[in-house]
Amino acid sequence: MADLLIKLEQVKKIYKTGEAEVEVLRNLSLTVPPGEAVAVMGPSGSGKSTLLSIIGGLNLPNEGKVIIDGIDLYCLNRERRADFRREYLGFVFQHFQLIPYLTAVQNTMLPLTTTRYPARKKREMAMQALERVGMERKCNRLPNQLSGGEQERVAIARAIVNAPPLMLADEPTGNLDTTTAQDIMKLFSSLNKSGLTILMVTHNPENTKYMKRTIAMQDGVIVSDTDSLAVVAGNEIEFRESAGELR
Repeated sequence: MADLLIKLEQVKKIYKTGEAEVEVLRNLSLTVPPGEAVAVMGPSGSGKSTLLSIIGGLNLPNEGKVIIDGIDLYCLNRERRADFRREYLGFVFQHFQLIPYLTAVQNTMLPLTTTRYPARKKREMAMQALERVGMERKCNRLPNQLSGGEQERVAIARAIVNAPPLMLADEPTGNLDTTTAQDIMKLFSSLNKSGLTILMVTHNPENTKYMKRTIAMQDGVIVSDTDSLAVVAGNEIEFRESAGELR
């Protein structure tokens, strides 16, 4: 593995609405070494989710380079980028995005669909992932038979079933109560300690306690990048508009 798992160089992203152009990311550069756990915070419209989608190979930047483990992501064609996502990335979303008519183990197996593993091997890998998140005993339940926290655990199992080096999470605790959210963040911390690199977008400053590093974004740029323990104060993270930093 390269010394830097993620390297962004002068990335720019512009969205067009009619004749108007909105610059969502402005010459953004970022490096993340393997084994890091990074929280990305900022107000709505600051570019957090766009950053995540670009790193995930889902959103072509207008300018700049996105290099993951030494691979220039957007020099790959669409097919190779899809292969790259399957091998390198696990995605966790706020709304879980589980297939309602599939059981927990079947949902977990979805990233393995295009692999050449035999069916028995795929199920074995899925069960191992479910065991890691404490859901092996509910492997045959449908999503509507699970609580929100349990559905999130299944979504995490699905994200790690391929043993990717990088997990991208977009507001993973946004639909969970406080206690369940803390349990999920403890799980993220445990996965990180086992070697998984995590990049997580969150609005909740409490979540940064479980990450090693916190990045603050505003108006498409990074305004602060520091140790997570240094930015949690009074359960709030405030943006200084004038200085463009966290306090």
